Amino acid sequence: MNGADAIVKCLELEGVEEVFGYPGVAICPFYDSILNSDIRTILIRTEQNAAHAASGMARVTGKVGVCAVTSGPGATNLLTGIATAFADSIPLVCITGQVNSELLGSDVFQEADITGAAESFVKYSYLVRDANDIPRIIKEAFYVASTGRKGPVLIDVPVDIQNAQLSRFRYPEEVNMRTYKPTVKGHAVQIKKVIRELEKAKRPLIYAGGGVTLSGACEELRRFSEKFRIPVVSTMMGIGVMPTEHPMYYGMVGNNGKPYANRAMNESDLLIMVGARVADRSVNQPDLITHDKVLVHIDVDPAEIGKNAGPTIPLVGDARHIFADFEKQEIDCEHEDWIRTLDGYRDTMKEIRRPNPDYVDPELFIRRLSERMEPDGVYVADVGQNQIWSCAYHIVREGRFLTSGGMGTMGYSIPAAMGAKLGDMSKQVIAVCGDGSFQMSMMELATIRQHDIPVKIVVFRNNYLGMVREFQHYNYKDRYSVVDISGAPKLDRIAEAYDIPYLKLSRNEEIEAALDTFLKEDASFLMECMIDPMDLVK
Repeated sequence: MNGADAIVKCLELEGVEEVFGYPGVAICPFYDSILNSDIRTILIRTEQNAAHAASGMARVTGKVGVCAVTSGPGATNLLTGIATAFADSIPLVCITGQVNSELLGSDVFQEADITGAAESFVKYSYLVRDANDIPRIIKEAFYVASTGRKGPVLIDVPVDIQNAQLSRFRYPEEVNMRTYKPTVKGHAVQIKKVIRELEKAKRPLIYAGGGVTLSGACEELRRFSEKFRIPVVSTMMGIGVMPTEHPMYYGMVGNNGKPYANRAMNESDLLIMVGARVADRSVNQPDLITHDKVLVHIDVDPAEIGKNAGPTIPLVGDARHIFADFEKQEIDCEHEDWIRTLDGYRDTMKEIRRPNPDYVDPELFIRRLSERMEPDGVYVADVGQNQIWSCAYHIVREGRFLTSGGMGTMGYSIPAAMGAKLGDMSKQVIAVCGDGSFQMSMMELATIRQHDIPVKIVVFRNNYLGMVREFQHYNYKDRYSVVDISGAPKLDRIAEAYDIPYLKLSRNEEIEAALDTFLKEDASFLMECMIDPMDLVK
């Protein structure tokens, strides 16, 4: 068994079923060995999308996503996808080929110090020096990626190490890393402090982030909210923690959140922040969440607690374990006046859009699409105006809402949707993007066709980089610079080139009939929606 065989054997033992990637000379031994395996290889068309696709699969399955690319530009292209996963705490194992060990540091063809370049975007990285270390490294990589605060792990494997023979192969049964001991269970004393504060609070609020979903704690959080009548708001990454129309859910907070959600957060006297960073997109004034209120910050990563706002009660641990401990407590609390107040805010503070009737209204379209989607469908939003409209108007029932929140990476939706669909072929998966982000990943239509991945794609077309144009509208008094993308291709021709059905939607009156056609079968479909070039997210 050589090093490449060992890598493939380890992936099999970890239950990996798909690897997303792009070959090159430095990773060829691995891709030769994987031919002898039942692991399916998915050839993407540009390397960063290998990480995005692996991310989509990881988020739907809860397992570690895997991608493998070659050295030099293959590895550096992958960096954006790795950084995207790191920002959203998505578990990935990223394998890169590398030049021969004895040539490292010689600046030879397609050499790149990828472990150094990726240092700030990974939980951990390995440069493999001995083929006999491969089983231990792979085992550790999957463990590190999937425990504690999840995230990507990079394994850089020189081509000579892939070809080297192992003296013996033994896959470890467990991992014991002296320097990595993530905390899972919350401290009992801190939990009791939270309960005491909850009993005193008149206006408690749960602020849920993406960490709730990553820990598999959505059901536990919902039960806790329903049992003790505690309202919930979410970050962008926390969308879907509660069904959108759940009576105890008051929407997304932040710059582009619901006004009544932000007001609820500001007026609460006990804010239980769980699985969320105090990041500027959700909390642009950290002092507000510590002023005149008790702040409880629950996170599996102790580095996040107190980083941007000092909590009254820090609580390190996994959200699922902590909410299970909360449920065991006897809590005497009553918040009906607070709930009635928030219901009043929700009824009276709704924003009213005045869309141009000559185009498709994104709000109406997204609401109707959401209502017509299968209840457990997966909606993947890209980045830009389409993302903000999707956050505001998509209705999550039993399904998932995926997007790039922390990094805000354009071009995320199509490859992530591919990975999500391959992760669970029974789920309906729809990618929604703008015409700018579509052009960043439209090459993956070839992947969709080659590997028969039935993903449906909606493209909002306004011939602008809409979010940047809107920023220039407000901040530069309509001095538009480098945002006109009217040279975009004809999408009907693009769809025809890839043998994918296409439909163009130009007016609101056409929405119902268009959705009938779009959703009729579980097959790939490209729908172009013409929206007002001057439309605003607010």
